[in-house]
Amino acid sequence: MNIMDSTYIILQHYWWFLVSLLGALLVFLLFVQGGQSLLFTIGKTELQQKMLLNSTGRKWEFTFTTLVTFGGAFFASFPLFYSTSFGGAYWVWMLILACFVLQAVSYEYQSKKGNLLGKKTYQVFLLLNGILAPVLLGTAIGTFFSGAEFVVDKGQLTDVTMPVISTWATPWHGLEAAFVFWNVCLGMAVFFLARIEALLYFINNIDDAEIVENSRKHLVIETGLFLVFFLVFLIHLLLADGFAVDPETKEVYMQPHKYFTNLIEMPAVSAILLAGIAGVLYGIIRTLLSETWKKGIWFCGTGSVFTVLALLLCAGWNNTAYYPSVADLQSSLTIANSCSSPFTLEVMSYVSILIPFVLGYIFYAWRALDLRKISGKEMEEKYTHTY
Repeated sequence: MNIMDSTYIILQHYWWFLVSLLGALLVFLLFVQGGQSLLFTIGKTELQQKMLLNSTGRKWEFTFTTLVTFGGAFFASFPLFYSTSFGGAYWVWMLILACFVLQAVSYEYQSKKGNLLGKKTYQVFLLLNGILAPVLLGTAIGTFFSGAEFVVDKGQLTDVTMPVISTWATPWHGLEAAFVFWNVCLGMAVFFLARIEALLYFINNIDDAEIVENSRKHLVIETGLFLVFFLVFLIHLLLADGFAVDPETKEVYMQPHKYFTNLIEMPAVSAILLAGIAGVLYGIIRTLLSETWKKGIWFCGTGSVFTVLALLLCAGWNNTAYYPSVADLQSSLTIANSCSSPFTLEVMSYVSILIPFVLGYIFYAWRALDLRKISGKEMEEKYTHTY
């Protein structure tokens, strides 16, 4: 293997790490959706609901921007995945995008005077987005491990009548993922994790004794449901056959306990996974044990980023097909057969140097928004911008 080939492999792994990190950050930021799903559960009065909406509403742009950045990074670094999944499983991605667009419209128009649908209708839209977006995203991520119904034929580019590389093998175009039990388990785990993070964020961000008390009560229920779905998915993943790739022939084949083997052969990824799970549990448990401790969101949030990052690295690194095809095993996508050219990856790697500066700006903006806890008094101030 020459130096250029080695550099190309390093770039492929580097960009899969960045895409995985963006996906992990997106899952953390879904606490906004989690908060929307709890609007009528935690908020007992109109004022309390307004506080909840403003707590998450001031962060919805971060979630939407991360989703767009995640999609853009995938398109630039692994264009064959983008064309295969976004072009084939389009019903799932269109539903996800519709949820986020509905969220943006609902936040901006619910309090506008004279809106035709009324405030309550927009709040119901936010509730639907809070439920559907995490479940759909989690279910879509589940296909990275269970596979999807597509066929890749690069020779079809020469077909003048239909120069399409990837075709979907079912008329459902991605919706069939919802009929795979393990995908749904992951979708539900992401949903309840989003609700847990939302509750922890309410405890940290809102100055209202009743909201904090209600959040603590529901934290126990949401944690129990999250652990059921997450552990079922994780145990199945560690015991199931996985989609391995022969490093010499590039042939895709089924390997017993592939993802468990990945964790054994990549101890750093295993450490990240364990640290992530520990962080999530520590943030939850300490919040439940101490009525004065309100920093659980940061431990749980960091833990969720680590956990999702480790799972996604497990899906793509160590000669693993990160987007397996159950319709045609050899059509499965790997970081080697679906990535951009060496020149493109190298140029983008220079651009990625700016990422820490962007993260620094996000941290600065987040801190500025959270300098003062949300309170009923602030919501009633005449000249304060509220949703």
